[in-house]
Amino acid sequence: MIRLNLVLLLTVLLSAVYLVRTQYESRQVFVELEKAQNESKRLATDKEKLEVEKRAQATSLRVEKIAKDKLQMQVANAAITQYVTLTDNPPGTSGGKP
Repeated sequence: MIRLNLVLLLTVLLSAVYLVRTQYESRQVFVELEKAQNESKRLATDKEKLEVEKRAQATSLRVEKIAKDKLQMQVANAAITQYVTLTDNPPGTSGGKP
């Protein structure tokens, strides 16, 4: 009878230790999940901010200002338009057959 009681006591103790260990691991996984969800929310917020900034940077007025200031570009008009015509003879040839 004592042997049976000792085996049952050992079984109960091992089950209790296993239960405590399982609960501890479960809590750790839950904490990691919460951290991952918070990081996901932070990244989603950052993405939204970057999308708004991207749209603000790509406005036509800003692009035109940069083209004028940094690239010295001008708006095309009839006064500065040059037309190129295509000739049969490329430059440097006499027009005859070689």
